[in-house]
Amino acid sequence: MAALQDKAIVITGSTRGFGFAIARACADEGARVVVSSRSADAVERAVNELRAAEHTATGMPCDVGDLAQVEALAAHAVETFGRFDVWINNAGYAGLYGPTAHVPPQLFMRTVQTNIGGTFHGSIVALAAFLPARKGKLINVLGRGWECKPVPMQNAYGGSKSWERIFTMTMAKEYKESGVGIFAINPGMMSTEMLTDVTAVSGYEGDLKAMPTILRMWAKPPEVPAQKVVWLASSATDGKTGLLVNAMTRSLMLSGALREGWRRLARQPAPPTEMKVAVIPAALPLMRRR
Repeated sequence: MAALQDKAIVITGSTRGFGFAIARACADEGARVVVSSRSADAVERAVNELRAAEHTATGMPCDVGDLAQVEALAAHAVETFGRFDVWINNAGYAGLYGPTAHVPPQLFMRTVQTNIGGTFHGSIVALAAFLPARKGKLINVLGRGWECKPVPMQNAYGGSKSWERIFTMTMAKEYKESGVGIFAINPGMMSTEMLTDVTAVSGYEGDLKAMPTILRMWAKPPEVPAQKVVWLASSATDGKTGLLVNAMTRSLMLSGALREGWRRLARQPAPPTEMKVAVIPAALPLMRRR
């Protein structure tokens, strides 16, 4: 039997990138999946693609920063499949690259509202269903900043991921006797639009020149860490809670660096790495940089 046969799984932010890779990986293992994003068109495309592959899928638009919309997403899952067994908070916004006070406040707060607000909303909606039943699994997706260390030029994103880790592990302790599994995963660097389509504060876009090299060394297809999510959602973690999976291991980082070093020593051409950098005006006058 497939690892997730007949389980109903809700994934926020799942019409592209890592979220869609999770949806496809879960569906491949027999799950019935509920996809979502802000865009109705994107939801329709994702659902159609999954159904074309003979998977059972549904979806609806959802801005995770709005609690009412997250509650509606849960209701849609119950109406369609009778229940949901796993809830995955994946929706995230990278925000701008640049120093904190130079980022327009509304864009800083969009990152906070999506990453922190969305994780909070998804978690309490999922637990409202799971706790009375004394079963279910909540999986929160982390990112850079998950180690609770400073992330210069990405304060909103890095800070939100530090918060998500502490928030998730705190809930795991609070509800450790509930029968509900509460987990977190750091997927590491992936070759998705979040890393290849970046927006920077004017004057700081030059800092990103090394990103193509970094992506070659360490970014992996999202399908790779998606398998870790499948494992967390499966019966392999029944009776467990508080697990934190880090898919960005030291061995992977070392092997990536060695591979890039060998390429340079051998004078082999660098594989093409497409990256787009958009620039927006700074909220404050630019500082004189050393």
